[in-house]
Amino acid sequence: MSESKSYVRSDEHSVMRVEATRVMLDSVVAAFLEGHSPETIRQEFPALSLEEVYGSIAYYLAHNDEVNAYLARQTTVWNGLRVHIEERASPVVERLRTLQRARARLSKLSTPMIQNMDAICDGDA
Repeated sequence: MSESKSYVRSDEHSVMRVEATRVMLDSVVAAFLEGHSPETIRQEFPALSLEEVYGSIAYYLAHNDEVNAYLARQTTVWNGLRVHIEERASPVVERLRTLQRARARLSKLSTPMIQNMDAICDGDA
Protein backbone atom coordinates (compact mmCIF):
# COMPACT_ATOMS: atom_id res chain seq x y z
CA MET A 1 0.00 0.00 0.00
CA SER A 2 1.32 3.46 -0.85
CA GLU A 3 2.10 6.15 1.68
CA SER A 4 -0.33 9.08 1.95
CA LYS A 5 1.09 12.25 0.43
CA SER A 6 0.52 15.69 1.91
CA TYR A 7 -0.06 18.43 -0.62
CA VAL A 8 -0.41 21.32 1.82
CA ARG A 9 2.05 22.66 4.37
CA SER A 10 2.16 25.63 6.71
CA ASP A 11 5.20 27.86 6.33
CA GLU A 12 7.07 29.71 9.08
CA HIS A 13 4.37 32.43 9.07
CA SER A 14 1.52 29.89 9.36
CA VAL A 15 0.53 30.50 5.73
CA MET A 16 -0.83 27.39 4.05
CA ARG A 17 1.09 26.64 0.86
CA VAL A 18 0.88 23.94 -1.78
CA GLU A 19 3.68 21.38 -1.36
CA ALA A 20 7.15 22.92 -1.56
CA THR A 21 6.00 25.87 -3.68
CA ARG A 22 5.27 29.42 -2.61
CA VAL A 23 1.73 29.19 -4.01
CA MET A 24 -0.76 29.91 -1.26
CA LEU A 25 -3.60 27.47 -0.72
CA ASP A 26 -5.84 30.56 -0.62
CA SER A 27 -5.22 31.12 -4.34
CA VAL A 28 -6.04 27.57 -5.38
CA VAL A 29 -9.17 27.45 -3.21
CA ALA A 30 -10.37 30.84 -4.50
CA ALA A 31 -9.97 29.69 -8.11
CA PHE A 32 -11.71 26.39 -7.31
CA LEU A 33 -14.62 28.18 -5.62
CA GLU A 34 -14.93 30.49 -8.63
CA GLY A 35 -15.56 27.39 -10.71
CA HIS A 36 -12.18 27.02 -12.41
CA SER A 37 -11.19 23.50 -13.38
CA PRO A 38 -8.00 21.99 -11.97
CA GLU A 39 -6.51 22.22 -15.46
CA THR A 40 -7.24 25.96 -15.60
CA ILE A 41 -5.84 26.46 -12.10
CA ARG A 42 -2.69 24.61 -13.22
CA GLN A 43 -2.35 27.06 -16.12
CA GLU A 44 -2.75 30.01 -13.74
CA PHE A 45 -0.04 28.65 -11.44
CA PRO A 46 2.75 27.13 -13.53
CA ALA A 47 4.75 26.30 -10.40
CA LEU A 48 2.16 23.63 -9.60
CA SER A 49 1.76 20.23 -11.19
CA LEU A 50 -1.73 19.01 -11.99
CA GLU A 51 -1.30 16.44 -9.22
CA GLU A 52 -0.56 19.24 -6.72
CA VAL A 53 -3.65 21.16 -7.82
CA TYR A 54 -5.88 18.11 -7.39
CA GLY A 55 -4.13 17.29 -4.09
CA SER A 56 -4.65 20.79 -2.69
CA ILE A 57 -8.33 20.75 -3.73
CA ALA A 58 -8.73 17.33 -2.10
CA TYR A 59 -7.07 18.72 1.05
CA TYR A 60 -9.52 21.64 1.05
CA LEU A 61 -12.50 19.32 0.66
CA ALA A 62 -11.27 16.92 3.36
CA HIS A 63 -10.37 19.68 5.84
CA ASN A 64 -13.10 22.17 5.01
CA ASP A 65 -13.66 23.56 8.51
CA GLU A 66 -9.94 23.94 9.20
CA VAL A 67 -9.25 25.63 5.84
CA ASN A 68 -12.27 27.94 6.13
CA ALA A 69 -11.12 29.02 9.61
CA TYR A 70 -7.64 29.66 8.14
CA LEU A 71 -9.14 31.67 5.26
CA ALA A 72 -11.15 33.77 7.72
CA ARG A 73 -7.95 34.49 9.68
CA GLN A 74 -6.15 35.40 6.45
CA THR A 75 -8.96 37.79 5.49
CA THR A 76 -8.62 39.50 8.86
CA VAL A 77 -4.85 39.80 8.39
CA TRP A 78 -5.21 41.21 4.85
CA ASN A 79 -7.89 43.69 5.93
CA GLY A 80 -5.66 44.87 8.78
CA LEU A 81 -2.75 45.34 6.38
CA ARG A 82 -4.96 47.22 3.93
CA VAL A 83 -6.08 49.63 6.67
CA HIS A 84 -2.48 50.07 7.82
CA ILE A 85 -1.31 50.85 4.29
CA GLU A 86 -4.14 53.31 3.69
CA GLU A 87 -3.36 55.07 6.97
CA ARG A 88 0.33 55.35 6.10
CA ALA A 89 0.10 56.20 2.43
CA SER A 90 3.19 57.72 0.92
CA PRO A 91 3.21 61.46 0.16
CA VAL A 92 3.07 60.67 -3.55
CA VAL A 93 -0.07 58.54 -3.13
CA GLU A 94 -1.67 61.24 -0.96
CA ARG A 95 -0.88 63.89 -3.58
CA LEU A 96 -2.36 61.73 -6.35
CA ARG A 97 -5.52 61.15 -4.31
CA THR A 98 -5.82 64.90 -3.65
CA LEU A 99 -5.40 65.66 -7.34
CA GLN A 100 -7.95 63.00 -8.24
CA ARG A 101 -10.52 64.49 -5.84
CA ALA A 102 -9.83 68.01 -7.12
CA ARG A 103 -10.20 66.89 -10.71
CA ALA A 104 -13.49 65.16 -9.89
CA ARG A 105 -14.80 68.38 -8.33
CA LEU A 106 -13.66 70.41 -11.31
CA SER A 107 -15.21 68.03 -13.81
CA LYS A 108 -18.62 68.76 -12.25
CA LEU A 109 -18.24 72.32 -13.45
CA SER A 110 -19.05 72.71 -17.11
CA THR A 111 -17.40 75.98 -17.98
CA PRO A 112 -15.42 76.09 -21.23
CA MET A 113 -12.29 77.04 -19.29
CA ILE A 114 -12.49 73.89 -17.16
CA GLN A 115 -13.22 71.72 -20.20
CA ASN A 116 -10.23 73.26 -21.97
CA MET A 117 -8.03 72.63 -18.91
CA ASP A 118 -9.13 68.98 -18.86
CA ALA A 119 -8.25 68.65 -22.54
CA ILE A 120 -4.81 70.11 -21.88
CA CYS A 121 -4.24 67.76 -18.91
CA ASP A 122 -5.31 64.76 -21.00
CA GLY A 123 -3.06 65.81 -23.87
CA ASP A 124 -5.98 66.37 -26.25
CA ALA A 125 -5.14 69.98 -27.00
